[in-house]
Amino acid sequence: MPLPAPVRQLDVAADLLALLGDSTTEPRADAQLEALTLAVSADLPVLLWGEPGIGKTAALNQLADELELPLTTVIASVHEPSDFSGLPVVGDNPAEQGVPMAPPDWAVRLVRAGEGLLFLDELSTAPPAVQAALLRVVLERRIGALTLPPGVRIVAAANPRSSAADGWELSPPLANRFVHLLWAHDHDVVVRGLGGTWPRAVLPKLAPDRLSDAVSFARRAVCELLAVRPNLVHQLPKTEARRGGPWPSPRTWDMTLRLIAFATAAGSSREVLSMLVRGTVGDGPGLELLASMDRMDLPNPETLLADPSAAVLPERGDLRQTVLDGVVEAVRKRPELARWNAAWALLVRALETGAPDLVVVPASTLAALRRDDWEVPAAIERLAGVVSLSQRADRAAIATGASR
Repeated sequence: MPLPAPVRQLDVAADLLALLGDSTTEPRADAQLEALTLAVSADLPVLLWGEPGIGKTAALNQLADELELPLTTVIASVHEPSDFSGLPVVGDNPAEQGVPMAPPDWAVRLVRAGEGLLFLDELSTAPPAVQAALLRVVLERRIGALTLPPGVRIVAAANPRSSAADGWELSPPLANRFVHLLWAHDHDVVVRGLGGTWPRAVLPKLAPDRLSDAVSFARRAVCELLAVRPNLVHQLPKTEARRGGPWPSPRTWDMTLRLIAFATAAGSSREVLSMLVRGTVGDGPGLELLASMDRMDLPNPETLLADPSAAVLPERGDLRQTVLDGVVEAVRKRPELARWNAAWALLVRALETGAPDLVVVPASTLAALRRDDWEVPAAIERLAGVVSLSQRADRAAIATGASR
């Protein structure tokens, strides 16, 4: 009998590697990936910020698979400026024909494909000269003499300067062209994935019947805020570090409007919308915009005063407080007995359907608006206990603080 051939250890190692790579997937909602997908769908350049090794590249590979786009990865930090602006090629008669700028091979492949996902990795370790060359790629989509077709989307990734090898802060002109998304790992996803089951992201879908309303809503949201806060139109941060992140400019407000329209058409959550808005104009202006959008759909105080019995008050406490304060302010501007009584009826309705403490301040303010010839409505009796209890609690808190 012939002896069996000896088993090569590398073959055994290959079998073990195959077993380690054998895994399954399960659908799982992912706010980060949804925000990234919406920005890519809106044809806006995206910059993912995150520590090394947390899965930024893996997310891009998954996104490319889900969108059925070929992925082209370019490590920005190992390229020269001419790799993005093009290399000069001298022809037979440069005086007549000029000197064309030859693009790199990866740009030619993207143009031939007509679509794709261009991934610019390690952007924060690219020196300023390379960042300057990338401006034209990101804004004009030009590389040398080539123009990237509309089907090509641009996504970049960067590590914070503290964890980047020889890192640089992004230049303000380059930073202002991106939607900045903070990328973090999910502990449960990592543990379950290492156990053999990785998530399969559920990508958002745009509803065709909501497109027109989404555009109207987005334009109204941005324009109403900037109309009353003109200083938010352009704010160049004072520090170098903040200039390398999201900040408001006419360009980023236009990007924000587009993202709100896409998020609205997709029915995205507030968490996703917050990521997109704050990642485009920054935390401060972004939070102001989100608060302004919350107030856009609040009921008109005059409508509530006209028919208190049919009033529908917001469930969220901060929004309900805003509505009640608006009702009292409306009565203050036009004090009439019927309107004063209607406001008390609204406060009773708020007491019956929400947290009692929300009516304390409006009730106290409304009581101070009473004219001498106005009779006290019966509704005040139902609110008196709440106001009295709140005042006693405030006095107790002051006394407790003074005794410490």
